[in-house]
Amino acid sequence: MIKMMPFFNSSPFGMDKISKDCVTGVKPPGKPSTSSESEPDIVSIESAVEETQPKDQMKTESQGQDSALRDSHEPSTEANESCPHSSECRDSPKKKKKGIKGKLKDAFSNFLGGQKIENLIENDGALTAEQIREHFESDQFFDATQQLIALEWALYSNLGGKSEEELSREQSKVESLYELLRCKVFSIIKNSIILAPANPKLLRHAVYAIEEQEVEDEKYKSEKPPDKIVSYRPRKWREVWMDTVKQSVADRMKDIQRTSSAENLSTTAHCLLHMGRTMKEDMITVVECIKLHYHPQFNVCSTYAECYHSYFSSQLQQIADFELGDKDTYLLLTWVQNLYPNDIRKNSILVKELDEAKLGSLLPPKMIKQLEAKYLYNEAASVKNWLAKSLEMEIKRWTQEKEPEKLDGRFHSELAIDVIQTIHGGQKRAAEITSELGNQLSIVLLVELSTFLKSYKKALEEFKEKNKQHGYFKAMIIANINNCMNFRDHTEKTTTSAQDSTRLKILATLSEIENSGYDELLQDLFLELKPIFRKFTQSKWLSCSETMDEIIQATSNHLSGFRTLLDPFYQGIMEKIHGHLVREYIVRLMKKKVSLKTPELQQNLSKLISAHASHLQSFCKEKGSKATWLDFALPKLAEIIILQDSSAIKIEVAILANTYPDISKKHLAAILYIKGNLPNSEVRSILSILDISTKSTTSCESLFSTIRIS
Repeated sequence: MIKMMPFFNSSPFGMDKISKDCVTGVKPPGKPSTSSESEPDIVSIESAVEETQPKDQMKTESQGQDSALRDSHEPSTEANESCPHSSECRDSPKKKKKGIKGKLKDAFSNFLGGQKIENLIENDGALTAEQIREHFESDQFFDATQQLIALEWALYSNLGGKSEEELSREQSKVESLYELLRCKVFSIIKNSIILAPANPKLLRHAVYAIEEQEVEDEKYKSEKPPDKIVSYRPRKWREVWMDTVKQSVADRMKDIQRTSSAENLSTTAHCLLHMGRTMKEDMITVVECIKLHYHPQFNVCSTYAECYHSYFSSQLQQIADFELGDKDTYLLLTWVQNLYPNDIRKNSILVKELDEAKLGSLLPPKMIKQLEAKYLYNEAASVKNWLAKSLEMEIKRWTQEKEPEKLDGRFHSELAIDVIQTIHGGQKRAAEITSELGNQLSIVLLVELSTFLKSYKKALEEFKEKNKQHGYFKAMIIANINNCMNFRDHTEKTTTSAQDSTRLKILATLSEIENSGYDELLQDLFLELKPIFRKFTQSKWLSCSETMDEIIQATSNHLSGFRTLLDPFYQGIMEKIHGHLVREYIVRLMKKKVSLKTPELQQNLSKLISAHASHLQSFCKEKGSKATWLDFALPKLAEIIILQDSSAIKIEVAILANTYPDISKKHLAAILYIKGNLPNSEVRSILSILDISTKSTTSCESLFSTIRIS
């Protein structure tokens, strides 16, 4: 067998230039060729992009000789543009699969016209090179492919009487033309994304050339030429095609300048945007404009998809290996977990093809978990920092001698809004990556909110201690009480049962802030009421009606200052007042230390207590209190005082203890002391009821526990 000749190194027919053009791309349009006639030229791809149809058919003498072959094998324009996948237009060039003799007989009768191979490859091969160049220049790759195949088989069939040197020279010339065809075809394949929409016929002819070479490779395996010939088959153009697609994808994904960047877009964000947009738009072109030109065995959509996915994935992994900032971590996760699977892979045009490609995730699961953990940590730290800054700014506003802002007539602070927006923003960003990540961050940020509210409560307590002389002290307290409404709403609406523990801690802290604020606001009122309540013990009970009126009036005078509270908090402070009035009345009743000996006196006192209870209840209800649980206390005490039957008293005591389980024997003994005609044995018997009484589940407040009895 003849050894491989050195023409691969010496590059006859200008092969050095051909190889260079294959690597660097085609020559710019408009530049004349500087190569000699013996060097096959390459038509620029750029000019092909501008053309929507191939050039006119060759008008040479060989046109008549080739017409039968071209008419029977060349894909028609209509087939290329409308039905390239139909069996008629795809299989017609491949229907006749004959052996070497049959192939040569058919090809030579139509193409060679009886000429000898020596005549076709005469001298330096100028005639054959010129013929094929004309096909290249008119983008007739079908004809060029047929010619080269015929020449190749003609060379194998005319070996008699030729020296090894002659065979090597002729074979080298054929191979140089094959190299020219290969460069031209794969330059088109490399630019398929640009060419397919503008010049589909050009792409179809290039694809046909590749498919024909695959057919010839299969024939070579079954009908090997004589050993005297150095064979360059199998040429494996399909493998070259796959490498070309891969390189084309890499070049387009690298060309970041094709995607314009917004001013505020980071380098990483711009890079990811370019790769994502390029993959999506290019894959749509593949599905709509390229796939139809290929035989299904090429799996063209899957091949392109795998190349884009592989490149995208490798770049993301390189980015992830660096020490990422907060924004870059978020960007990476957004693309990997949201934009890529939802915007690209679920695109209505691409979803079927990409599902069949089984691409998987852009990053390994372990790396995704690491990025998510880092993101959660960074986001929690960022939110914590913003909350601390918000509180710091709020504390500065407290110290200013300036009335808080009003919103709809109520004192208002922006603190709660700032805090909730910060938390909500973090939760929203995480949920946009995945809902699961959003849920994880919600749990973390709820803990941060709980911690923040404790700091807020502490800061507010310090303010109250040090700034009582502040010109707008009470207004500041009211504004901060009102803040609790937004915090409550946010917590109750956004937490789940799995977060009950943290939720309860938050609500407890808010209740402490509210109650502390109420206590601060009510100090002046309660101080004013204290001497008025003392009048109950300093005079006879029957002359205390004016005292009750005075209590109601003093209380009413203070209520206007609480109208800048939000409605739920105004109701809350009214219930505090309601409870204080009832509690103080009971205190004075127990501390009177008066023992009434006759049923008549006890009856008079009972009626007075009932009247006062009704007055208090009406006033407090009118002013907004809904603490109905307080309504039973004074009437029940009045009932115990008026009753004379021991059994009936026990029943009322049991009801009282069931409604107010914090009542003690000391409290009850102080009430029974008023009944001066009650024997001690019966007092002890009545007191024993508290040992067996059941506790009520309806009471939410304590009434008697704060009343001290000596």
